[in-house]
Amino acid sequence: MSNPVRVCHERVLPNQIFRPQATVRRGGATRAVFEWRKMWVTRTRLRVRFLGGTTEQQRIVREQAAWWTAHANLSFAFTNDLDAEIRIAFDAGDGAWSYVGTDCLHIARHLPTMNLGFLDGGTTAHEFGHAIGLGHEHQNPSPGIQWNEDIVIRDLAKPPNQWTEEETRHNVLNRYKRDQIRGTHFDPHSIMLYFFPDAWVQGGHGTEENHVLSELDKAFIKSREAYPHDAKPYVDLKVGARTSTRAAIGMPGEEDVYRFPVKSTGTHVIRTGGNSDVVLKLFGPDSAGRLIAEDDDSGVGLNARIKASLLPGEYIAQVRHAKKSATGAYTIRVSRE
Repeated sequence: MSNPVRVCHERVLPNQIFRPQATVRRGGATRAVFEWRKMWVTRTRLRVRFLGGTTEQQRIVREQAAWWTAHANLSFAFTNDLDAEIRIAFDAGDGAWSYVGTDCLHIARHLPTMNLGFLDGGTTAHEFGHAIGLGHEHQNPSPGIQWNEDIVIRDLAKPPNQWTEEETRHNVLNRYKRDQIRGTHFDPHSIMLYFFPDAWVQGGHGTEENHVLSELDKAFIKSREAYPHDAKPYVDLKVGARTSTRAAIGMPGEEDVYRFPVKSTGTHVIRTGGNSDVVLKLFGPDSAGRLIAEDDDSGVGLNARIKASLLPGEYIAQVRHAKKSATGAYTIRVSRE
């Protein structure tokens, strides 16, 4: 291989190392690579801090990050805040990588959540795709690429990647589980797809190097399954209300977002009710980018329940169905203990 291929790492948290991507199963709907459990709340203002970098490097970051916010109902604020949700290093010896979506919130504040060791083409936009929840398009469960595995493993063991077989399988060969992601059919023009040489692909036809967002990237990231501009308005909850608030999600992929005030420090319980299987995330205080806790089935039956000591401020609760194709009714309630 005359021109070595540089492929980014999709960083995973330690508790996910032994359960990352998995071989695709037959049957079911075909979805693209959007890790929906790691989505930010729609409308979130994400702060971005540079950990070094030249003026030109930082300019490229600002420019390509805006490719996403031109379509998604999210915004980026470049700041020196020490607790910024996204923190970018420019270590040339560490390749290009990013944690995915809200996984960024689990990383120590002095460490980067993204590294841009090279800035070729649309690399920065690719890594910001990860930062807002997108995975690698070549690991789409849809059978878009059939690999010559031995050749891929051999070539990626060489510089500049120098990956073990396990790293190559995680970052290239293995596909996502269908229940990990939602989205579109395989998109050969996606910014989340890297160039792969002909020798790596059965049939001898590799992939092109995509430098800009595809039309499908743009359409998907602003759809109801991602960050739509016509998202439902926030619903106010009263702490300690006598009855639960009734709600329903009518379209697959939608989120419901609630807010409630905490006037004094104390233990609060946020719980859902009903027959629906929902996932609950809690953010705050005073920030939809600061994840406090998330839960799936700690409540009664398949309901969610979060118990946490909360400081004064405004809190955001996000509700989604646990199954990406599900709809249905549920209730939600906040109480103080």
